[in-house]
Amino acid sequence: MARPDKAAAVAEIAGKFRDSNAAVLTEYRGLTVAQLKELRRSLSGNATYAVVKNTLTGIAAKEAGVEGLDADLKGPSAIAFVTGDPVEAAKGLRDFAKANPALVIKGGVLDGRPMSTAEITKLADLESREVLLAKVAGGLKATLTRAAYAFTAKPAQVARVIDALRQKQESEGAAA
Repeated sequence: MARPDKAAAVAEIAGKFRDSNAAVLTEYRGLTVAQLKELRRSLSGNATYAVVKNTLTGIAAKEAGVEGLDADLKGPSAIAFVTGDPVEAAKGLRDFAKANPALVIKGGVLDGRPMSTAEITKLADLESREVLLAKVAGGLKATLTRAAYAFTAKPAQVARVIDALRQKQESEGAAA
């Protein structure tokens, strides 16, 4: 029979899995408390970073319907539960791992789909949501501008030809 404190921990982790749109599993062995505090501060707004017990996390993941983390639940583990932009959270973890090589990204889950370390790195290499939306808007604006030009080009060209003919007739009429 499970102890009440362990059952509460499993329920809390399962709730975090359900409330987040992504989760990144890391190994924090060798990081100081100050470094972990710095990591939590850098992720604030996009994710919460929690040190977890592997066994309880495995049970909570199954309870929440999250698959694919079992193989990575070895050694000291911590999870970044992403509630904001997954790209920003992945960038924050990647940048912190570059500055502090003791942080190792093991894997994760994005919208219920397991992700490898390489996939999380690719996610971190993406541009932010705002930049991608701006690029799409710019592309749409350019397409609309080209369409407007195409619709007005022929009538404008016809108007210029008619005006040139009118000027030619006036100059010929004045010369005669």
